Amino acid sequence: MRKVVLLSLSTIFLLSSCVSKKQFTDLEAKHKETQDLLNSATVKLNSCLEDRASATARAAALEEQVSDLRKANDNLTVLSAKGASNVEKTLESIKEKDLKISRLQDAITKKDSVTLALVTSLKREVGINDPDIEVNVEKGVVFISIADKLLFKSGSYNVTSKAKDVLAKVAKVVNSKPDFECMVEGHTDNVPYRKEPLLDNWDLSVKRSTSIIRVLETLDVNPSQLIAAGRSHYVPLVDNDTAENRSKNRRTRIVILPKIDQFYDMIEKEMKNLEASN
Repeated sequence: MRKVVLLSLSTIFLLSSCVSKKQFTDLEAKHKETQDLLNSATVKLNSCLEDRASATARAAALEEQVSDLRKANDNLTVLSAKGASNVEKTLESIKEKDLKISRLQDAITKKDSVTLALVTSLKREVGINDPDIEVNVEKGVVFISIADKLLFKSGSYNVTSKAKDVLAKVAKVVNSKPDFECMVEGHTDNVPYRKEPLLDNWDLSVKRSTSIIRVLETLDVNPSQLIAAGRSHYVPLVDNDTAENRSKNRRTRIVILPKIDQFYDMIEKEMKNLEASN
């Protein structure tokens, strides 16, 4: 079965003034709608594949019967009108199911191709050889994970000059994809934090996110493409039981993904085409 990649958007809590709770709730709801639609498309696709396999088997069996009949009696050169009609209908059914499958796969493959091109571009621009920078694809979404030691001093949300060099490369890729959104997620360890005016790790994670976004704005990234998010210490990569592990968990993740509305419309259109042809 051809590969189907599901789009997923990580659950986020938006605590910055840049994104209101309602905007986040709308985005999350739209993402759920998209995922439900993709799940439905996958079920339809699997059903079509199963039907096609069954129809192919029936056609092969009919063709074998034809061959046996010709060997058994050289004088029998013509199939009955009913048998010939069955073969023709079976082959036509296979063609129709192939067309339905192709429509769904074209929609999903289009997104996969864009995602692959984006990953290649990011790896080239950001520098994949740096162990503190990771470029990857997770559930169909492209992300860049940057260790906080490259971005901030300990307990601070002020972006370092070294970080600006890395973010300039990120901005170059984002600017080349005006139809994509860029979500900046701040992550902390579980050590309690309180430093005025910030109250805790929630505040720190969001403040670091908005600090990165302000740098991206100075690099001419369209603000309407940007989403600020803070995850506090609730999505660790590893247990916060050693200093080394806590360092791994303190990170900023930049998620780059197609605008949900556009992808939703594309899949919805193909689903309607599939239903209309049934």
